[in-house]
Amino acid sequence: MTETVELPLWLFALIVLFAAVTFASHFLFPSVRWFFRRRLERAVTRLNTRLARPIQPFKLARRHDMIQRLIYDPEVARAVQAHAQEEGIPEAVAFEQARKYAREIVPGFSAFAYFSFAIRLARFLSNSFYRVRLGHLDAEALKAIDPNATVVFVMNHRSNMDYVLVTYLAADQSALSYAVGEWARVWPLSRLIRAMGAYFIRRRSRSDLYRKVLATYVRHATKAGVTQAMFPEGGLSLSGGLGRPKLGLLKYIVDGAEAAGPDVVFVPVSLNYDRVLEDTILTAAANSGERRFRARIGVISIWALKQFWRKLTGRFHRFGYAAVSFGAPLSLSAFRQDKEGDITVPLARELMLRIGAVVPVLPVPMVAWLVQQSGPMTRSALASAFDQVLARLPNAHIHLPRDDRHYAIEVGLRLLVDRRIVVERDGRFGPGTERQELLTYYAASIAHLMDGNAAYAKELSAIAGS
Repeated sequence: MTETVELPLWLFALIVLFAAVTFASHFLFPSVRWFFRRRLERAVTRLNTRLARPIQPFKLARRHDMIQRLIYDPEVARAVQAHAQEEGIPEAVAFEQARKYAREIVPGFSAFAYFSFAIRLARFLSNSFYRVRLGHLDAEALKAIDPNATVVFVMNHRSNMDYVLVTYLAADQSALSYAVGEWARVWPLSRLIRAMGAYFIRRRSRSDLYRKVLATYVRHATKAGVTQAMFPEGGLSLSGGLGRPKLGLLKYIVDGAEAAGPDVVFVPVSLNYDRVLEDTILTAAANSGERRFRARIGVISIWALKQFWRKLTGRFHRFGYAAVSFGAPLSLSAFRQDKEGDITVPLARELMLRIGAVVPVLPVPMVAWLVQQSGPMTRSALASAFDQVLARLPNAHIHLPRDDRHYAIEVGLRLLVDRRIVVERDGRFGPGTERQELLTYYAASIAHLMDGNAAYAKELSAIAGS
């Protein structure tokens, strides 16, 4: 026992390394995790005093625990059995498939990442690219929402900047939990998005097991009071106007809200831009009839670097205005009264009408609509037509830069002329020959307001769910 043992230096170093790892994993790491978790809990407690809707414990739970809770839910267990019988596979294999879906869906929310990094980044990006304006906000209506209710922000989907803009403007409300599509499952973007509390969904999955796992997660989040944000249209608008809502995610929320439990309150949110960053991609997809976007993370990175270089060289100009308006909240329990059967379709119709009613009217969409409707116009004719619109839409959320309609027309014309969407000939401004699809795209964002919502309401009456 007292004899000397000689070891090669590499073997001795390996033994010391394993001993250090064992010591850290059994003694050091648990203490360090406990120390930082306690500090995080105290920080979240202080943070919740400043938020209109505190962060729920469900959102702060460890991701592993949330996955376990999800896959052992009785409804998921029954779906696993049904999937195994249908596919003729062992239940253990079906269970692992459900676990894979759960790991794909469940976020790993980090309060530090969200409030220390994401909101600051969202504020920086929003104000770097746009002049951000809050078109309409009924603060009293938002304050009147039951503190125990689950709030769901429902929004039209114009751009991927929607996530950034609403995160920034809703920073004093709560941490939003978004449903994001497969486009975001790109490293390293996916890890950041998951840390911000977003959950990934497959838009076109036909697997009953997958849909049951997703529905169960949404039900758990809804019952736990997690503040959510969703795009009823399901994807970016290719036309520029409001689209038909998809019913899948909305139905999961409705089904997850128990009649005797806390209420669910939907808050309509409308966004509009003087320039949508992806407008050429979206209009090209609309012309081809396929929702295939060629933009990848590398393309986006190169574009961002170009904008940064323009900023450094003093050649960068912001892309006009971006505005957000909040509509009248809608209580699910109140909407359910005197209605029988599945209310998803009428609820979707009502939400989209409320979103459409508060779409901000900005200089570029306004000028684009006027030029498209009337053809080439002089500045004075545009000003006169603008006055007629203001008289017709007394309740619309029209943004007039500097409270000056003439300046608003100049802003709209400048941005459209710079991109050759509108051209000037003999003092008249008319549609360009190269990019007419973009003129239609921006005019479409407010066309339903100009038509008195009648055409869009008629389209919604023929809604088809997904």
